[in-house]
Amino acid sequence: MKPTKQLTIFDITIITISFVIGMGIFRTPANVANAVSSPAIFFIAWIAGGLIALCGALTYAEIGSRMPVTGGYYKIFAYAYHPSIAFAVNCIIIVSNAASLGAVALIGGEYITGVFVPQLQDPNWILHPRNARHIQTIQIIIAIASVLIFYGINLLGLKMSARTQNVLTVIKITLLILLIAPLFFAEASPHQVISSPTEAQPMFKEYLKGFGIGLVAVSFTYGGYQQIINFGEEVHNPKRNIPRAIFLGMAVIIILYLLINYAYVRVIGFEQLKSAKNIAAIMASKVFGVNAERILSGLLFLSVLAYVNVLLMSNPRVMAAMSDDKILPPAFKKRNTKTESLTISLSVFSALCVLIIFWAKEFDAILSFTIFLDCFGMALSAGSIFIIRKKTKYLNNSGIFIMKFYPLLPVVFIAAYVFIAISIFITNPKVSLTGVAVLALFVFIFYLLKILKGRYNRHN
Repeated sequence: MKPTKQLTIFDITIITISFVIGMGIFRTPANVANAVSSPAIFFIAWIAGGLIALCGALTYAEIGSRMPVTGGYYKIFAYAYHPSIAFAVNCIIIVSNAASLGAVALIGGEYITGVFVPQLQDPNWILHPRNARHIQTIQIIIAIASVLIFYGINLLGLKMSARTQNVLTVIKITLLILLIAPLFFAEASPHQVISSPTEAQPMFKEYLKGFGIGLVAVSFTYGGYQQIINFGEEVHNPKRNIPRAIFLGMAVIIILYLLINYAYVRVIGFEQLKSAKNIAAIMASKVFGVNAERILSGLLFLSVLAYVNVLLMSNPRVMAAMSDDKILPPAFKKRNTKTESLTISLSVFSALCVLIIFWAKEFDAILSFTIFLDCFGMALSAGSIFIIRKKTKYLNNSGIFIMKFYPLLPVVFIAAYVFIAISIFITNPKVSLTGVAVLALFVFIFYLLKILKGRYNRHN
């Protein structure tokens, strides 16, 4: 069943913003500040991350314009490389996305639980084992309920989930604006630390190492926009609207990120930011008072729901594309005749998210692992533009989007993710080698399934 074109340029721009702005911006600035040696390097990392993301966004805009298909993030791997690479990378991405969704849903559970359980402000109460287990159970229930509610919304069809996403994303952007507000209403932190001329300055190697570690967290915060090409067949005039939506969405994100990070440093202070555990709450209390924490927790929970919803919208489409290539069973591309929802794919991905929620405590430990794997996906998918351009020359004068400064933009983007992968390998080689092994395992599984399928066909 061929999907109808339901998404406008506004819808797809909002979805782009939703893919990128998750919970990262409320946590990773502390990681970046802790990795670098000065506010200047801190801001350089965020500016560099924005420029890298823009290079990637324009690259993916052309890819999406040349290949406007549902599940495009899978299709480009199969088209440009080999189905085995497509299978391996996308299996990793789906599991990684499910883990990310589960972990973020639990974070949302933590925030909203604080609203209903005021005893959480008492450290002694939390330390009691029975209370700790009770709170953990509530957070797990809230997280699972979040997944199930949006599973139901996505079963009602893409237009319903897109409308829901529009509302939640507006709330998310409102929250970011509220966190930027202290720039205009709160006094600057008096605890800024400025290094003295006699203080030993880091060597260039240490600057580079710190910048690389910081860029890992920055890239995680900017990531996600590439999945927008999964909606290609469901967008009005995709050759024109997908590139515009990606560019507009990334422009809004870069501006918001730079403003909010400037607000963090100015109001909290750079040195204090390094150890800040709840950045958003600190910012809110600075300008709105301590009671603002409950309101902020509610808004943060809604921001989490936006992230949950957009991943439930996107990932089933990748599974459907894999089904189109006969990598997954035909049921994964089956659509409901009334709502056009991908019932089986959506159900499987939602079940995977629920299962991972029970193991989400381990997500922080494998964060570098998932980012390292993402480096494979980002570098390989962006690199496909060199192959896809040659194979689709006939489209050059058909009104599609063609990026300027080619091949500089994709080269810069790929080089940046190679640098990030090297940074992770230097700081955590065990995680990196495990990532390579997992990628090889999925390639092995692909060929094993192919052999088994061949034997089955010969005997029937």
